[in-house]
Amino acid sequence: MEQSEELIPHLFRTEYRKLTAVLTKIFGLEHIEIAEDISSDTFLLASETWGIKGLPENPVAWLYTVAKNKAKDYLKRNTLFEQKIMPQIQNSTSEIQEFEIDLSEQNITDCQLQMMFAICHPSISSEAQISLSLRVLCGFGIDEIATAFLTNKEVINKRLFRAKEKLREEQVKIEFPNPSAIEDRLEVVLRTLYLLFNEGYYSSGNDVTLRKDVCLEAMRLTNLLLENKSTNKPAVNALISLMCFHASRFEARVNVNGETILYQDQNENLWNAELILQGQYFLTHASVGNKLSKYHLEAGIAYWHTLKQDTEEKWESILQLYNKLLQLEYSPMAALNRTYALSKANGKNEAIIAAEKLNLSNNHLYHALLGNLYTGIDNAIARSHFQTALKLTKSKADKTVIARSISKLDTL
Repeated sequence: MEQSEELIPHLFRTEYRKLTAVLTKIFGLEHIEIAEDISSDTFLLASETWGIKGLPENPVAWLYTVAKNKAKDYLKRNTLFEQKIMPQIQNSTSEIQEFEIDLSEQNITDCQLQMMFAICHPSISSEAQISLSLRVLCGFGIDEIATAFLTNKEVINKRLFRAKEKLREEQVKIEFPNPSAIEDRLEVVLRTLYLLFNEGYYSSGNDVTLRKDVCLEAMRLTNLLLENKSTNKPAVNALISLMCFHASRFEARVNVNGETILYQDQNENLWNAELILQGQYFLTHASVGNKLSKYHLEAGIAYWHTLKQDTEEKWESILQLYNKLLQLEYSPMAALNRTYALSKANGKNEAIIAAEKLNLSNNHLYHALLGNLYTGIDNAIARSHFQTALKLTKSKADKTVIARSISKLDTL
């Protein structure tokens, strides 16, 4: 029984999404709940049966067989089969038992990719796209999604319900966009995967394992895009490169107490050299064509951060990349990050002038940065900014870092 209790959560994470994608492709996105129910019922039966009889010889094959049978049983009892499935079968006299549900590796991959494009439809919000991705494409439970978003499961359930309703209204199909639309649709998919990764990487939640899992899922889904000819584009390579570089420092960003470790204080030996090499490989493959995306620029910035030593070339390169990024797509956070690079390249005084022009007075990171920039120049102003940052932040991890910076001022 212990074996099944350990295996079932793992298989739920890896196989639920596959079953749901294939079954939703069959039933249609308007009937996604049916696919989700069949997938969930399959795992419920596994939990009951394996706990009594022990693990089957091939647990994954067992799940697929049960899911197929449950889908066929459902189709027998519903007119949906006649309305949607029957027209797709050449011989209209075929028995339902002869109708095959294709759970081959290739079909699963295709269905997941098509589901990705359906979920990342421009008609629903980014938040809804991420929640649906976590649930349907990644197999996360409602409680886990709520934890990732630092909210409760009622909020997530409502968000998922509204998103599904909107996709029904828009009559969104599970299919690859046509070649003329693929670039625009891919842009939305990449934005969702980028935000999904950031949700894990920059989350202030206490569950480090969950945060890492969210990042790994975003990377897995991006890799699916790379494996398909029509979606293996330079921007996709740039995004996975960016993810690899960031993920390489995951273990070094948090100490044993779950407290954030700032970049300059990280133990370089904890950085993952293999992920850094993968990031470089994908960045090279992204460097084709004449289209420069924000993922190219951010991957470039992340690459320079994998070189721990402070050099003039490093910070000047990062500064120039931030300049290009802000021209391409302005964001206050990118502008704030640029001022740190400016301080390293041209000195604190120039950076203070640039930072104060941003006037992000309600942002704790803005005050934390100014606190760091003023440290050693005017410690009273530095303390004032750190104290404001402490009041504004809700994150325990950030509070610890800021409090530590205030303590350091006392020793100067």
